[in-house]
Amino acid sequence: MVRPRRRGILSSLAIALAIPLITAVLSPPAAVARTAPAAFAHPGVLVSKAQLDFVRAKVNAGAQPWKGAYDQMIASPLASLSRTPKPRAVVECGPYSNPNNGCTDERQDALAAYTDALAWYISGDSRYAQKAIQIMDAWSAVIADHTNSNAPLQTGWAGSSWPRAAEIIRYTYTGWSATGVNRFTTMLRDVYLPEIINGSARTNGNWELTMMDASIGIAVFLQDKAAYDKAVSTFRARVPAYIYLTTDGAFPKGPAGSGIDTRAEVVDYWQGQDTFVDGLSQETCRDFTHTGYGLAAIAHIAETARIQGQDLYPEIADRLRHALGLHAKYQLGTAVPAWLCGGSLTLGLGPVTEVGFNALHNRMGIAMSNTQTLTEQQRPAGTNNLFVAWETLTHAGNPN
Repeated sequence: MVRPRRRGILSSLAIALAIPLITAVLSPPAAVARTAPAAFAHPGVLVSKAQLDFVRAKVNAGAQPWKGAYDQMIASPLASLSRTPKPRAVVECGPYSNPNNGCTDERQDALAAYTDALAWYISGDSRYAQKAIQIMDAWSAVIADHTNSNAPLQTGWAGSSWPRAAEIIRYTYTGWSATGVNRFTTMLRDVYLPEIINGSARTNGNWELTMMDASIGIAVFLQDKAAYDKAVSTFRARVPAYIYLTTDGAFPKGPAGSGIDTRAEVVDYWQGQDTFVDGLSQETCRDFTHTGYGLAAIAHIAETARIQGQDLYPEIADRLRHALGLHAKYQLGTAVPAWLCGGSLTLGLGPVTEVGFNALHNRMGIAMSNTQTLTEQQRPAGTNNLFVAWETLTHAGNPN
């Protein structure tokens, strides 16, 4: 059961300093379509077994960019076999993780578990599997709650990485005890899912998208069809409110359930931007870093759904390709026109283009010259230290 919680969430909106939200009343679009698979595929969160096998073969053959990406990952502190997890019962995260009581520790340990799971599968060295298990067991034995204003976002960040790690270990390694698996399952169901599954309609879009990234991954691990369907439904409603296409009309859609409807309200919500072009994001004029979080989450959700037999890419392809292309163009140094964000952009898109680029360009054959240039320039893509990690390794040129 999803239990409701009351949180004071500090909204990032320019139109309000703080908006108290009750996550239980933030319902996704009215009718939640039934789209969950009859049987879930495992491992099936962001990376499939076929994708992992492709990566392992490339690394073992010394092929680039995969070998370089793997070496980068293994050299990271996240892959350290001497890592000591730092679990705590209550993780308290305020705005921009201030206060930071366990926030960085939780995110880093979740990323480390995923890193170790990848290292195990690619190398066959069981020490990495055991380290992933140690980290997951440590947190599942202790964590009980997330508090303060950034609780939903923090839960989304860490909750995106945990099921990626757990799926690989549970379905490719025999050494995780039934007790450990069951306790980790309970942790995801009782501590993480209730905090994120009902979305966050009035915050900046990267919040809700990240929360759905975690929700769909957790749903796959839990084999929870209702949670999967709710995550996909919320995602489908949020993407058009995050990335604009001229076919939407004169101005972007407001997020479902937000009450942001008029042009003036939308302009406020879009950081004061009042000229709209294909690929513009609700957070473009905030900064590229947060926009990158949203774009990464969109690709992650679509990738997980595709592995589960539901291809969402065709319905988001135009938005995602335009968004990646527009932001890549300016990240690469194109002069900023006066009509865009007052002629000034805060760059820093991050290592977030590999999954979307592989899906749209390599699998679907869409030309994406700016995105390709940026993606190849940034290889090997590392981690954003939140919920994105090693995507050159897992998704560069991956046909599966």
